[in-house]
Amino acid sequence: MAELSVSWAQLLALLLFATSAASCGGLLLLQLGLMRCLASAPVLRPDASPSAGSASLTVVIPAYNEAVNIGPCLRHVLASEPPCRDWRVLVVDDESTDATAELATAVLKAHATAGIRGEVVHAGPRPEGEHWVGKNWACTRAMEQVQSGWVLFVDADVRLKPDALRRALAQAIDEEADLFSLAPRLGCDCLAEWMVQPIMASLLGLGFPIEEANDPASPVSFAAGPFMLFRRTAYEAIGGHRALAAEVVEDLALARRIKSEGLRLRYVLGLDAVDLRMYPNLASLWEGWTKNWCLGLDRNVLKALAAAAVVVQMFSVPWILAGVLPALFLFFPAQSIWWTSSVVLAFLAIAQQCLLRLYTSKTFGIPTTLWWLMGVGGLLVGAIGPVSVWRTLTGRGWTWKGRQLRPSTPKVI
Repeated sequence: MAELSVSWAQLLALLLFATSAASCGGLLLLQLGLMRCLASAPVLRPDASPSAGSASLTVVIPAYNEAVNIGPCLRHVLASEPPCRDWRVLVVDDESTDATAELATAVLKAHATAGIRGEVVHAGPRPEGEHWVGKNWACTRAMEQVQSGWVLFVDADVRLKPDALRRALAQAIDEEADLFSLAPRLGCDCLAEWMVQPIMASLLGLGFPIEEANDPASPVSFAAGPFMLFRRTAYEAIGGHRALAAEVVEDLALARRIKSEGLRLRYVLGLDAVDLRMYPNLASLWEGWTKNWCLGLDRNVLKALAAAAVVVQMFSVPWILAGVLPALFLFFPAQSIWWTSSVVLAFLAIAQQCLLRLYTSKTFGIPTTLWWLMGVGGLLVGAIGPVSVWRTLTGRGWTWKGRQLRPSTPKVI
């Protein structure tokens, strides 16, 4: 029995050492990869771009039950420096059951003296016998009234800096973009966001390299749904949101269509121009990420589950090991050299998490607040992965803002 106990202790010691080393290695690769991807990432040009005087622009804000957000979002848009001489704002109420439309109307009325044309459009019911999800119907209805050369889709949870529209439109024209999308600065206010969003920002930065997304020869495509500026002719050429009525992650699908049609995609960092606050609480964060996780990984079940497991390995396991390993010194003192090595690696991984947050703080503008909760955040992401797979496959509980989403056929490789 003694020999058997020692054998199991040795096996456990090797396993925990390997696990600690894997966490360190994974975090190191994540940070190096993120630094490499962002080193050459294009950014929104500083405040030196003139306004695109001869261009025309329509800013479209699709909104469903956005009573909390629509007022601040719309006021920021209306406070923008004129991006061109001819521009207007359309708020599309997607059959909200709250006061979204009334609040938007009140804000537009209060700013009527500013000379900016604004209107609230009611999307109306979705066509019977057709399946529309997300904001696709609202955006399609808005386009029936758009005649401008450019159209910008902005989510209600976005807050624009005064010069954001002017700078973005001028750069899109200069770079001959057909789709110009800005990566926003993620804001975190609730506890759930502090735990999860910094991890997601790192994963998105590595998983969708900006340089490759902008390379016409690369199959990588990505755009940030909260800020998507289209040349109207290009938008119509790919069929717009109407062609993607049942597409849940419509921003990624639109970016892919732009590139597949040989049109020019420009995805740049706009951290000093666009702020985004995605989720006000844990419930909305859970609903949002379980909606998108599997879809963002190409509906690939194995990839979605593996990615969630890797996040747990990198962000949660070091904290668990740091708490468990000291007790093993008492039970298996003969393996103390292994426990010591594993503890050192666990704390090294935790230090790497802190360094990663310092880097993302500098790069993405996400403060290091509550960085030590990344271990709990990793567990949340680990749970999001399988739940997202289940919801995507079955459609059960697969919703966005309470609206049911249709299940899609997964790709398993």
